[in-house]
Amino acid sequence: MNKTILITGASRGFGKIWTEAFLKQGYKVAATARNVDSLNYLVEEYGESVLPLQLDVTNRDQCFEVVSKTQQRFGKIDVLINNAGYGLFGTIEEASEKEARDQFETNVFGTLWMTQAAIPVMRNQGGGHIIQLSSVLGVATVPLMGLYNATKFAIEGLTETMATEVQAFGIKTTLVEPIAYTTDFSTASGVISSNPIAVYEEFKKAVFEQFRTMPNGDPSATADVILKVVEAENPPTRIFFGKTALPWVKQVYQGRLNEWESVNDLSEAAHE
Repeated sequence: MNKTILITGASRGFGKIWTEAFLKQGYKVAATARNVDSLNYLVEEYGESVLPLQLDVTNRDQCFEVVSKTQQRFGKIDVLINNAGYGLFGTIEEASEKEARDQFETNVFGTLWMTQAAIPVMRNQGGGHIIQLSSVLGVATVPLMGLYNATKFAIEGLTETMATEVQAFGIKTTLVEPIAYTTDFSTASGVISSNPIAVYEEFKKAVFEQFRTMPNGDPSATADVILKVVEAENPPTRIFFGKTALPWVKQVYQGRLNEWESVNDLSEAAHE
């Protein structure tokens, strides 16, 4: 099937890998990046099949313009992939107001604006598929990534709710929840909090050492899987990317269930 994909954050990481995979598959792709020149190589190789578009997802008007340009060029948008985002590293106390707001502006509001722009198009054409790049950190947390964790928890809640609202229009949703991969997420795409507090230094060193020893996946392995998700007649509403995600989350959720059950007498006492 000749699908049209609109993907944000197409210049690096998963976005770059997936964009190239879609084009090799014969899809039409509107690929966005803050620096549109970084996408010129795609035009040289794939010609009219790719539409490079400059986009800062924190600019709501620009999000709507990108959706409109994609529809005008290709006539439809079968799949929107909200991939743009970055991580903020540091303790909760260390994050500045600007860092915290910028993290939410990109990861949450950028996803929201693109989603709001795409829904009317998909509704009018009788269906579509919205794929949100969440994270395993949208269902479980790690230290030093509290603001990032919070944005991904927000994406989970937003998308799970939206799924019930748009399913009658033939719009399907998928939350892609990767665990650690060897991408530039923690380098070019990541930000270390600019307000370090000395009392956390030893703790941070220990946590970063744990991060360094974690088994990271090969991001190129995700290309075939994202194609299967896009091509599925009934795509999953949630899917982990990575071998270690499900065992870890099972452990986390069992701990939560155990704690809820241990205080359930108090919970019931709080309800007349």
